[in-house]
Amino acid sequence: MPPEGKSDMERIGIFKEMGYISIGDKYTPLLYRQFNDSAYKNKQMLSGGAKSKSALPAGYFDTQFKRIFEREALTDPVKIERQYSIQQTKKNIGKAFLPSNGEKKTCGVGSYYGTFGGPVQAMSALQNPRKLNKSPGKNFYTNPPKKGSGYGYPDITLSKTVSHSSDPYDRAKEMLKREIMAHKSMLKGGAFRLNLHPVECFDSNPYKFDKPLPPPKKTEEKKHITVPFKPSSPSKKTGGMKAGTFHSYPTYSAEPYGTKKTKSAMMNKEIKIFHPSPGPKSTPVKSIISLNVNKAVNSTNYNRIPSVMAY
Repeated sequence: MPPEGKSDMERIGIFKEMGYISIGDKYTPLLYRQFNDSAYKNKQMLSGGAKSKSALPAGYFDTQFKRIFEREALTDPVKIERQYSIQQTKKNIGKAFLPSNGEKKTCGVGSYYGTFGGPVQAMSALQNPRKLNKSPGKNFYTNPPKKGSGYGYPDITLSKTVSHSSDPYDRAKEMLKREIMAHKSMLKGGAFRLNLHPVECFDSNPYKFDKPLPPPKKTEEKKHITVPFKPSSPSKKTGGMKAGTFHSYPTYSAEPYGTKKTKSAMMNKEIKIFHPSPGPKSTPVKSIISLNVNKAVNSTNYNRIPSVMAY
């Protein structure tokens, strides 16, 4: 390390090197260490080999097959139906009903042979006695209908003919004129008008001046110079000197006092130089650029990221 540089401990920013977490035992390399040391000591649990699946119970937890339903009854639907019919026949009081004779067949359409009620009198072919037919009489007579469609033909409808009523042409105008005349006749005087014409201010104008103004003052006419002013010589430009100024460049004057020597030059070189205590030490910190790169660039999108450098 060069004498003017800093030590490694000062550069890191730590006062002293921290001790290692250990009790002083020797380090054994990874190649000489035994993996799972407890597996080589004492008795170990040995499991049986894998059993292949077959029709036998071998390979299952139970030693024998178990039924889903144990000692269930066998149901025969035919047997159940027969038992039900036997129970229903036991409920009969006597023997089964048998008709005394066979059914009778009809001998044609409209025959009542073999029925319980026999022939119906209302459907017999005999004629019932009827009442004498009386004529209803003649209808009442009315006048014949009047000819015409109704439009333009008077006295055709049921109502009477409407009498004519005159309708003057200017009736609405005359009625309005009568209403205006009646309204004016009820007025006692003329229209009420307020004496409030628009003015500039509510009160009299305070800025109004009635006195006559004094005569205007005569202004003296300024004489116009016809000939323009021209300087005797053009203006001079400053070129690092006072050529364009009114006064000439000042003369050099010597410094009345001598130069003051600094304290460092007067001190002896053998005396040690005082150095103040260093400020707060810093620790190594990763740059912001590398942190942003680690966050934004990964193994999946490094091909799509544009390069930061120009080369």
